[in-house]
Amino acid sequence: MAKTKPSKIDYTDMGNTVDLINVPSEETSPQDYQMDWGKWHGYYYNINAFSSLVDKKSIWCIGKGFEADKKTTAILNDIRGCGKDSFNTIMQNAVKVYSVGGDFLAEIVKNKRGKLINLKPLNPGTFKIMANDYGIITGYEQVSNLNPSRAGAKGKMFKKFKPGEIFHLAWNRMADNIHGTGTTEKMENDLKRYEEVVRDQRIIFNRYVKPLWVFSVDADDDAELAAFKVKVDQTVNKSENLVVPKDTVDKIDRMSIPANSTLDPLPWIKFLESQFLKAEGVPAIVQGISTGGSESESKVLYLAWQQVVEWNQLFLEEQIRNQLGLKVEFNFPAMIEPDLNRDEKKDGDVKNVRRSD
Repeated sequence: MAKTKPSKIDYTDMGNTVDLINVPSEETSPQDYQMDWGKWHGYYYNINAFSSLVDKKSIWCIGKGFEADKKTTAILNDIRGCGKDSFNTIMQNAVKVYSVGGDFLAEIVKNKRGKLINLKPLNPGTFKIMANDYGIITGYEQVSNLNPSRAGAKGKMFKKFKPGEIFHLAWNRMADNIHGTGTTEKMENDLKRYEEVVRDQRIIFNRYVKPLWVFSVDADDDAELAAFKVKVDQTVNKSENLVVPKDTVDKIDRMSIPANSTLDPLPWIKFLESQFLKAEGVPAIVQGISTGGSESESKVLYLAWQQVVEWNQLFLEEQIRNQLGLKVEFNFPAMIEPDLNRDEKKDGDVKNVRRSD
């Protein structure tokens, strides 16, 4: 009989959500900031339901490309980024990066006369954003902690940049932060839940088709058991029969997951996917997903999406003007107001018709 007393029993606090609500004060420190780009990029890279809407957003925000006067167009047409870029692809890259991580950084390259000749995208995870006590950005430090070729230089400053040497897009800044806030950071808990349930679903479906087997073997020698295990694994992988000597295996049990014995994960997955869409303001119809709504409802959702895209475009246009001294415009791919106005006129004509008519 166990000698442990019931008084030793303890419980856990499953209702503690303080760590999910409160943001540590150091998160708003104006001194310096370095993005955990590897973490946020990992979510984008591994969760297709999330990355696809970020990609779609970036395509819509750039639309049909920039428009500018002849002089500005000539300057921007010569920009090649890493060597194979164009200004439009750099801006599309910018939307993706600041949506995922909050900050997009690019080196502003000028010639001796001060003319802009290139805009080279940078890895935001290798940079520290520096600021003074008043929260004003004073420069950027490139650190080599993500460069394995520089042995022994982990965390050390590699190169300094002045504020005017870096094109910095800080998306969705809050209060006195010197950095932006990406959708990935805000959605981290939902992204973890999504990855978890998809992994569980994979296991469930795999167990429906490929159940587990438990063999009771009349042997206790480790080498013999290991050899038997290898043969069983090969049999399962090759979907072939297994021949064993008589009285070698006492019992074989099949362990599978009966149909409808577990909670259906698909509604939970769809709910989490809808949360991703809401986080970026992307309606399902933009993703090519039918919701079964009416045509008028779809048009209203499209109009709401248009406001999101145009705000991103305004953000880009203002930052390009403020930081690069160039005036550009990004056109919305397809306006819906004309259709709404036509529908409204049709509805108006119907309302004006008398009953007797």
